[in-house]
Amino acid sequence: MEQELNLVGRSNKKSKNLILKRVSLAIVAVLVFGSGWLVGAGKVGPNSASNLASIISSDGSEYIPSEELDEILSKLKDNFDGDVKAEDIRNGLKSGLVSAVGDTYTEYLTAQENSDFNSDLNGKFEGIGAELGKEGNFIIIISPIKGTPADKAGIRPQDIIIEIDGEPSTDISVSEAVKKIRGEKGTTVTLTIIRDGEQIIVPIVRETIDIPSVEWRTENGVGIIAIGRFGTDTTGLVEKAAKEMTDSGVKKVVLDMRGNPGGLLDEAVGVSGVWLPKGSTVLEEKRGGETIKTFTTSKNPIFKDVKTVILINKGSASASEIVAGALKDNGAATLIGETSYGKGSVQQIIELSGGGALKVTIARWFTPKGKNIDKEGIEPDTKVELTSDDIKASRDPQIQEALNFLAK
Repeated sequence: MEQELNLVGRSNKKSKNLILKRVSLAIVAVLVFGSGWLVGAGKVGPNSASNLASIISSDGSEYIPSEELDEILSKLKDNFDGDVKAEDIRNGLKSGLVSAVGDTYTEYLTAQENSDFNSDLNGKFEGIGAELGKEGNFIIIISPIKGTPADKAGIRPQDIIIEIDGEPSTDISVSEAVKKIRGEKGTTVTLTIIRDGEQIIVPIVRETIDIPSVEWRTENGVGIIAIGRFGTDTTGLVEKAAKEMTDSGVKKVVLDMRGNPGGLLDEAVGVSGVWLPKGSTVLEEKRGGETIKTFTTSKNPIFKDVKTVILINKGSASASEIVAGALKDNGAATLIGETSYGKGSVQQIIELSGGGALKVTIARWFTPKGKNIDKEGIEPDTKVELTSDDIKASRDPQIQEALNFLAK
């Protein structure tokens, strides 16, 4: 249940407006459950550098003398009112080194965070079920996952989280926010959010979240396929659904990717191949403006010449945007709904010694027609919004518009 309260302490309407002004809609897509990244595979051995003194600037003229770090550590130990733990110092150095490149998607994952990330790709964890992003100093809700505690508690896209269990959440990383929000099933986490200039406190009881990769059904001769995430089983499940539908004579399909935060790049390519002819371009990866790889479909399509509508919204990100962009640019589908999230970069997970990992942006991706949608998203062919009143009344004008379009 939501409660509307006044800002506490020294906060006031002016400070609320300042927060809102500092937060743009061009937020970055990272998830509470961690599956909103386009992930590659890779391994790297132990760091060959003996210490941070080997870190040099681009022209080789500057470096970080180890004695400077030693001095900082010594002064910290002598003056800090609290424990200085060696493991925390090591993780802090690693995180700081990676964050220095200034890319929100590039980050160091501790061994536990890396383990959580790998588990999250399977879509099962304990928490509230919401995508998290960050813009500037602020943690933002990208989208609550349908049917999860966050969704049931009334959490909405673009809610700004300013406190987690009464502690400020500004100036923390998405990974830190994830740690604070996750927890044992049955326990409660309280989020203090800013929405439309007002502060709202939302208590949420954590549950076991099991997000299905793919669900499908047929209604009045129309196949409806909903993809919640792009995990290792997604292409296979979509192919299974497509075969069942074609065997039963389905000629019209709705592909629902609303609130889909993304996942594995190869799965996005595989799903696109269910609609696109073999050899069709799905996306291009570019680094420094140069194309480094072109991804194409490798199978004959199951849904050949099947009239298709794709549903997207502002919670549709990364891998779901790749599929939407590929089918739209290749003339295989019509898009209905709202402008998608706008994540146009590709990350790779590089395993490190000790169990940690480096998640690093390796390229930007472009649709078959050469568009990078980063921070812009993909515009639907027909814009249909889903309002708060629609949600309260259990109406879905977006899927209704899709069915109307397919009936023509």
